Amino acid sequence: MKSVPLNAFPRSLGRRAGAKKLRSSGRIPAVIYGRQDKPQSLEVNAEEMENLIHHSLSENLLVDLAVKDDTRPKRLALVQEVQHHPLSGSVLHVDFHEVLETEKVVVMVPVETVGEAAGVKTGGGVLEHVLFKLKMRALPKDLPEQIVIDVTHLELGRAIHLGEVKVPAGVEVLGDKNIPVVAVAMPRTEEEETAATETETVAAGDVEMTKEKKEEGEEGDEKAPAGKGAEKGAAKGAEKGAAKGAAAPEKGAAATPEKGDKKGEKKPEKSAEKKK
Repeated sequence: MKSVPLNAFPRSLGRRAGAKKLRSSGRIPAVIYGRQDKPQSLEVNAEEMENLIHHSLSENLLVDLAVKDDTRPKRLALVQEVQHHPLSGSVLHVDFHEVLETEKVVVMVPVETVGEAAGVKTGGGVLEHVLFKLKMRALPKDLPEQIVIDVTHLELGRAIHLGEVKVPAGVEVLGDKNIPVVAVAMPRTEEEETAATETETVAAGDVEMTKEKKEEGEEGDEKAPAGKGAEKGAAKGAEKGAAKGAAAPEKGAAATPEKGDKKGEKKPEKSAEKKK
């Protein structure tokens, strides 16, 4: 991969408000990471960055980053991640990863296909793109921008596996070599599509039914202790009320006669004295 020059500047404005103001001035916030140095906040020209991406086969770019007033005149870096606006597609932020020319790096390289597969052209099959990116390890200068696979010879029921992908010299493909990258398969019939849809629907229904049953069971469990508590409270209330009711008559019965007896005793004494 050939490196391309790119100018950068130390970022002076931070946070969200600063990034917004920066973009309105025609620059993009960026950051560069490296093993030896701490992450450094940068800003790059928006038009220059978008032109680089537009004229490259992918966003895997190797740049000679010239940071203004930096102690090192140029820093070799890979474009690690580019954030785009969801509607306009304009570049919002760029992550750079500083690398050494003599050190191997691991990157994800996009896969593209060329040609019309024989199994699709004559056999009525469908080309299935299983892997859209491949993990590769190489020196920065040996890294490919993308991998192109010719599928013209691919027959029905055949696949090109990871171990069969042709890569440039000095590049190592990482991962299970038996994983298919592209394959030609028969299209599903209407019956198969219907059966698959019904299976998915039934599976989803089973999950919902199980959830509903679980919720009902949980509600029942919650209600059960409340019922026991109510019964227990009612029993205690009944016992307390009964005890109270039983004590009240005894008190009344004892108090009334005593009072009456005292009054009855006093009256005869007074009448006897008057007679004397």
